[in-house]
Amino acid sequence: GMSNVGRKGKGESIWLGWFLYDILQRFAPLCRNQGDEVTAEEYLEQAEKIRQALESNGWDGRWYRRAYFDDGTPLGSAENPECSIDSIAQSWAVLSGGGRRDRTEEAMGEVETHLVREDEGIILLFTPPFDTSDLKPGYIKGYVPGVRENGGQYTHAACWVIQAMASLGHGDKALDWVQHINPIHHSRTPIECSRYKTEPYVLAADVYSAAAHVGRGGWTWYTGAAGWLYRVCIEAILGLKRRGNVLTIDPCIPGKWREYSLDYCFGSSVYAIRVLNPQGVSRGVAKIEVNGAICQEIELAAEGGIQQVTVVMGQESTPDF
Repeated sequence: GMSNVGRKGKGESIWLGWFLYDILQRFAPLCRNQGDEVTAEEYLEQAEKIRQALESNGWDGRWYRRAYFDDGTPLGSAENPECSIDSIAQSWAVLSGGGRRDRTEEAMGEVETHLVREDEGIILLFTPPFDTSDLKPGYIKGYVPGVRENGGQYTHAACWVIQAMASLGHGDKALDWVQHINPIHHSRTPIECSRYKTEPYVLAADVYSAAAHVGRGGWTWYTGAAGWLYRVCIEAILGLKRRGNVLTIDPCIPGKWREYSLDYCFGSSVYAIRVLNPQGVSRGVAKIEVNGAICQEIELAAEGGIQQVTVVMGQESTPDF
């Protein structure tokens, strides 16, 4: 909805910069696999230039800015009276792997302070919403302040916030924030139902933060955010990822979780996975066993019957000398 930011071709997007950095990093090995080393190196060189430019020009002091207008006016900056902090630039600084760890930790802390509203169960896209300032970002300003993209919860971006927290290893907060945006938790009582006003069994694309409609669900049934939330829960929190015929398990869970289990089907095989957390950590895998044999990752077989997988979280012990 920020259709006027950079309309003359001179504006810059910080969050899309992180996104492009991530894409180039991912495409380089694909080029190598095709024997195109020259393009792979060019992509990596460009990615590093983008990363350095973002760190030099995108940091606002406590978080990353969202963008620059054609005339150089920043957006998503503390100096802006509206849209002073935006979630996507912070999330993708983490998800791309390009942001400095100290800065991304600080930036996500500011997201928690300014954008995560625990009492209302929403994670805002940015705040304050556009309203009466001189900023002219585009048609987004046509929305009522606190509705849809204009300072409400845009659930697609809320999922990225949760994924970023899991990527940083904060399992307790990641799961708490999943519960914030879980629609069933907006429908536990008649009062909550009358406020949320949409189905409790499907994820809403947006949730309002406008004073008269705080917590009201917006459009349902069409959002791609549902797929992202599913991936966040399965991949980022439970840690289950498949690449080709290889399965990896790298959870990020609340420390109070001491055990969980799941079954993964591959062809006619069933991988019965049990994850143990004896040390009460949020992240770290000390040992993986498949049918009693220690391994680093799980090689999938389509016709292997039932496979017993045990994952023990924690730090590997080191001998004393």
